Amino acid sequence: MKKIYKFLAATSAMALTLSLAACGSTSESGSTDSYRTLSEIQESGTVNIGVFSDKNPFGYVDENGDYQGYDIYFANRIGEDLGVEVNFVSTEAANRIEYLQTGKVDIILANFTVTDERAEEVDFALPYMNVALGVVSPDDAVITDLDAWDPDDEMIVISGTTAETYLTENYPDITLQKYDTYANAKNALENGNGAAWANDNTEVIAFANDNPGYTVGIPSLGGQDTIAPAVTQGNDTLLNWLNEEIESLGDENFFHADYEATLVDTYGMDYEEELVVEGGVTD
Repeated sequence: MKKIYKFLAATSAMALTLSLAACGSTSESGSTDSYRTLSEIQESGTVNIGVFSDKNPFGYVDENGDYQGYDIYFANRIGEDLGVEVNFVSTEAANRIEYLQTGKVDIILANFTVTDERAEEVDFALPYMNVALGVVSPDDAVITDLDAWDPDDEMIVISGTTAETYLTENYPDITLQKYDTYANAKNALENGNGAAWANDNTEVIAFANDNPGYTVGIPSLGGQDTIAPAVTQGNDTLLNWLNEEIESLGDENFFHADYEATLVDTYGMDYEEELVVEGGVTD
């Protein structure tokens, strides 16, 4: 009988150990977390960065299957300065926080707008871009004022974006037509499934520039926000490294170079100073 008890005790202890191990990795402080610390990332030789794969020109996959765009340019520099390979993980807007909290990615660089609500769930590093909301609509029915919105119309938004939050809070009478991906939102607008599309102004301006027949009737909706990298809450070693990296890159005007390499074909030079945040310093 004693042998049976010993066996059951050992089995229970092993199960408990496996259960604890499954909860997450062990941080440098000895606690169990869902994130990898800076040293763990460097020791592994790979950093997992969540990016968009369908949001040209910020994060997209080209005809050769390679990731390109403003966020990708920055991500590659992060990998270079960390001394590791970059593993790009395609994410959607609604999955960005989840991917951090579950340890699927180490960093989110998916055009992530900083908000107070999001800052309760993730830790944002210093910003590297300015952004506001904008509204694009067909040329034959340009939307210039949401206060004059036709109650029979619907507004296209992407789930998990600041546009969805802003409209829900400030224009609750506008019916929202929600999509999970940028590609589906664009297709909905092109197919006439909604009167307009509200999203980051950078995105709707890019859409109108690339697609004749559409106008950004509202180029700035609400206040101006910033875009920043995000890490799992409590991952201080990685957060501190990112902040130092962004400050250091500012000394070489890195983000202006990024803009000119990836965004100038879409926006021209007129938007550069308005959009780029250098060294984490906003006006």
